[in-house]
Amino acid sequence: MTSSELWTRATADRYDAEEAENSSATALGPALAFLAELAGDGRALEFAIGTGRVGVPLRERGVPVVGIELSEHMAAVLRRKADEDTLPVTVGDMATTVVPGGFTLVYLIYNTISNLLTQEEQVECFRNAARHLEPGGRFVIELGLPPLRSLPPGQTAVPFDVSERHLGFDTVDLVEQMLVSHHFTRDGDDGRYRRANSLHRYAWPAELDLMARIAGLELERRVADWDGAPFTQDSAKHISVWRKPA
Repeated sequence: MTSSELWTRATADRYDAEEAENSSATALGPALAFLAELAGDGRALEFAIGTGRVGVPLRERGVPVVGIELSEHMAAVLRRKADEDTLPVTVGDMATTVVPGGFTLVYLIYNTISNLLTQEEQVECFRNAARHLEPGGRFVIELGLPPLRSLPPGQTAVPFDVSERHLGFDTVDLVEQMLVSHHFTRDGDDGRYRRANSLHRYAWPAELDLMARIAGLELERRVADWDGAPFTQDSAKHISVWRKPA
């Protein structure tokens, strides 16, 4: 088992409801089109496939998808949507678990590489992606940038969501390169909030490029979103594509 925190049954059961807005056809459309184009006529492997928020609709587009997922509870929710023959899932960590066959696409989205809390494990994740890719295949990562430009001197916390039912803010440890996302979510109408937090190791694009080079992959392109907007110093996240040489 890696350093990734395990998702519990309770978290898995409410995940789809909490991510309903991000799971709509409108929200997912650009990501699915981006990934389907890269997969081409080959197979796709999703690291940390979760409840199948992306993998299931990508499979419905005709891309054969295989998943690796650390949490048995998350995988159980996915299994309600697609059986094993339709979308095979192996329970294991994304840094070392190996599944049979080759893939034209391996993808790891929604900031999930940051769930690996050490640089060594993140490097192994790149190596695992390269291990599964056919020559010419691509590895795709979606990752947000830490909000360091929003931190005035002496401040370590930055809000990222202030809405009626959710309060979210990040605290950043600049020395250890760690970030904690804090969530206060109102579940009902009685004014009570449920508190949760998650620990992440953030990595800069240049650091990821070095990890890719260690794994034998080459940067092909980097954009700011699934629609392909240019990546600039003001971008909040990046979609990066590395290619395994043919």
